[in-house]
Amino acid sequence: MSASPDVTIRDLTTLEEYQECCELQEETWGRGFSERVPAAILRVGQKVGGVTAGAFDGNGRMLGFVFGLTGVRGGRLSHWSDMLAVREDARGHRIGERLKHYQREQVLALGVEVMYWTFDPLVSRNAHLNLNRLGARVAEYIEDMYGSNTRSPVHGTVPTDRFVAEWELRPHMPPPFPGADLADGDAADAPLLNPLDGAGRPTARPAEGARIVRLQIPVDSSSLHQQGADLPIAWRLAVRGVVVPLLASGYRVTRFVRAREGSLPYYVLTSQP
Repeated sequence: MSASPDVTIRDLTTLEEYQECCELQEETWGRGFSERVPAAILRVGQKVGGVTAGAFDGNGRMLGFVFGLTGVRGGRLSHWSDMLAVREDARGHRIGERLKHYQREQVLALGVEVMYWTFDPLVSRNAHLNLNRLGARVAEYIEDMYGSNTRSPVHGTVPTDRFVAEWELRPHMPPPFPGADLADGDAADAPLLNPLDGAGRPTARPAEGARIVRLQIPVDSSSLHQQGADLPIAWRLAVRGVVVPLLASGYRVTRFVRAREGSLPYYVLTSQP
């Protein structure tokens, strides 16, 4: 993955740019997507401490955008990053990461010190960005956060379970486990709580007191439907069946390890003292 030096990150300023951002939402999540944010809200959000920013190439084409609102969570000034999208032909250049860092700088100037957003636990590229590259942590797991009918082909009819990421902005520290995305480390022999059965479907097992456990996810969740209509739901329910009781009993997601040849990517969860 390489950086793209010809990309400019800045706030959106014109009606045409807000409208293009709406088009990019539909390009990413599909026409009729129920969670689409209209141009008026993208613009108004900037008036009350929100961020609506885009990544533009040298010709002024919008390659991606980020949108979030600032408010109070748990008595603390916080920013909720609601949307981040990068055009398919512009991915692989860390544009999403650059947009997030731009967002960070904007809200830090307002006195915000923590940012939240959601991501699908089954999407490995997002887990890698959020946990390994940005150094955010998983704060909670929410079942079916956006409902099972967002009218997006990306979501289909699979429940929209989400991790809530929490990113402490000051002081900004590098990801806590350098190289953890490629090394098993102390998790090499940890129990795998959702092994595949003989038909290649994930199962769910209890931790049975293990201090460190592993939870695998697909390499490419978007291709699951090609292997059977019910496989995406099977993965969703298996991961939910493991994560929800673990977080409730004091485990925390502490690492994410990317896929290597012959293995699936996985989260490492550790029981907290």
